[in-house]
Amino acid sequence: MTARTVRNLIDGAWVESITGRTLERRNPADVREVVSTFPESDAKDAEAAVSAVAAGWQEWADTSPEQRAKVLESAAAALERQRDELIVELVREEGKTRAEATMEVSRTPMNLRYYAGEAMRTAGVTLPTGDGSLVFTLRAPVGVVAAITPWNFPLNIPSRKLGPALAAGNGVVFKPSEVTPLLGQRLVDALLEGGLPAGAIAVLHGGAEAASALVTDERVDAVTFTGSTNVGEAIHRVSRASQRTQLEMGGKNPVLVLEDADLDRAATLIAKGAFGLAGQACTGTSRVIVHDAVHDELVERIAAKARALRVGPGLADGVDLGPQATERQQQSVLGYVARALDTGATLVAGGPDDDDQDLTAGDLAHGIYVRPTVFTDVDPTSELATQEVFGPVLAVLRVQSFDEALQVADATRFGLSAGIVTRDIGRAMSFARRVGAGLVKVNQPTTGQAMNAPFGGLKDSSTQTSKEQAGDSMMSFYTVDKTVYLSA
Repeated sequence: MTARTVRNLIDGAWVESITGRTLERRNPADVREVVSTFPESDAKDAEAAVSAVAAGWQEWADTSPEQRAKVLESAAAALERQRDELIVELVREEGKTRAEATMEVSRTPMNLRYYAGEAMRTAGVTLPTGDGSLVFTLRAPVGVVAAITPWNFPLNIPSRKLGPALAAGNGVVFKPSEVTPLLGQRLVDALLEGGLPAGAIAVLHGGAEAASALVTDERVDAVTFTGSTNVGEAIHRVSRASQRTQLEMGGKNPVLVLEDADLDRAATLIAKGAFGLAGQACTGTSRVIVHDAVHDELVERIAAKARALRVGPGLADGVDLGPQATERQQQSVLGYVARALDTGATLVAGGPDDDDQDLTAGDLAHGIYVRPTVFTDVDPTSELATQEVFGPVLAVLRVQSFDEALQVADATRFGLSAGIVTRDIGRAMSFARRVGAGLVKVNQPTTGQAMNAPFGGLKDSSTQTSKEQAGDSMMSFYTVDKTVYLSA
C-alpha cells in the first residue's frame, strides 16, 4: 500500500515542519512497509501552532452551543462514512487486530456524539440574595488547550479530549503520538469536514521537543495528557500554577481471585484483560493475585488460554494478538521477561523459547511480536510485580487470605484499575471500598469502560484533576466559572 503523507495543521493549512525534517511510521506487523511520513516538529513549530489557536479560538468560543454540537455530530457522521478505511489504517499503523480496530473505530464517533450533547448542557447557576440583586455564575471556555495523546488508542482517546474541549468552546493544539500520526490527522480531517473553523484547532506532530515547547508556552491555559507516568510527571514539573493539568498515566492492574471463584470465568476475563490489545492498555491486567487453594487450577487454565492464542498481522484471519507497536516497546517487554527469568520467576507459558508458534518465520518474520507470557512464583517486590510492563506478560502471585491479597494489590505506586473474582458480594464490596484504584471491576476484566462512567486512577496513575469521559466532571476541566453580581 502507498504511504500517506501527514502534515501539521497551522492556521487552517496543512504544512510541513519549519525545518522540513520528517519521520516515518512503519507497519509493526511488517516493518518493511512505510505507513506514513510526518513532520519532525520542534519548538518553532509548537510556537506557530499555539499562535494560530491563541489568535483564532475566540471565534469558536462565541459560536452557539447548538452549532458546536452540530459540528461534533457532523464529524461523527464523517468518521462513520470512512469506517472501513479507518479500520485498515488503524491496524496497519498501530498494530491492532481487525476486531480491536473495529471496536475503536465504532466507539470514536459515539464519543463525539456524547460530547455534542454536553455542549448543550453546560450551564451556570443562580444564587439567592436578600437585597433584590441577582448573583449568578457563567461558565466560559478555559482558553487554549494542549491535548497530548498516546498511540495505543489513537482515535478513541483523542476524541475523549478534543470532544469535550471543543464542545466547551476552547481552542485546541493537538499533538498525536509520533507512533500514530495518520490516525490523528484522520480525526481532525473529520472535525474540519464537520465545520470546525480553522482557528479552533492546530495539529502538531513530532516528539519530545515539540511536546515540551507546547506545555511550557504561557499562552496554553490547560494541558490534558494520557501516557506513561514518567512523562506525565515531567509535564507536571514544568506546568505553571495557573495552568490546568489533567494527567492520566500508567497502571499495574491486579485481579484478585478468591477461593470461591468460578475459575473458568476467572481465566477467561484474566486472559482478555492481560492479552487483549497485545497487552498495550493502561487498564490491562498485569497481576493475578490468587488464593493458594485455587492457585494451581487457575494457573493451568490461564496458561492453556495463553498458549491457544495466535499471534500475527492484525488483518489476517484467525489472529488473536497483533504486534507490539514499536521495536522499542518490544525490547522493553522482552527485557522484563528476561529479568524475571534471571531472578527466579517460573515461566509457565510463552517466553522467548516457546516453540508453539515460530515468531521468526513466514508472515511473522518482519513483525514486532511478543508471545502471551505467564509467570508464577513472582516475588511481590520484584519489578515484574510492581512496574508497568505494557505488554502481554502476566505475573501470578500466591496469597493465603483476602487481607493479604489486598495488601499485595496495593503494593505498587499505581492505582488505575483493579478487579476481583468472587461469589461473595460482601467481600467484593469490601474490596471496592478498600483497594487503591480509581476503577474497580467485580467479575469483569480490568479493561473496558462505559462511555458515560467516570474514568481515572488514583495514586501515581492520575492527577485526579477531573474524571475523563463522564459528562459534567469532564466538562468542568474545560470551563472556568465566573460569579456575576447584578443590580438594576
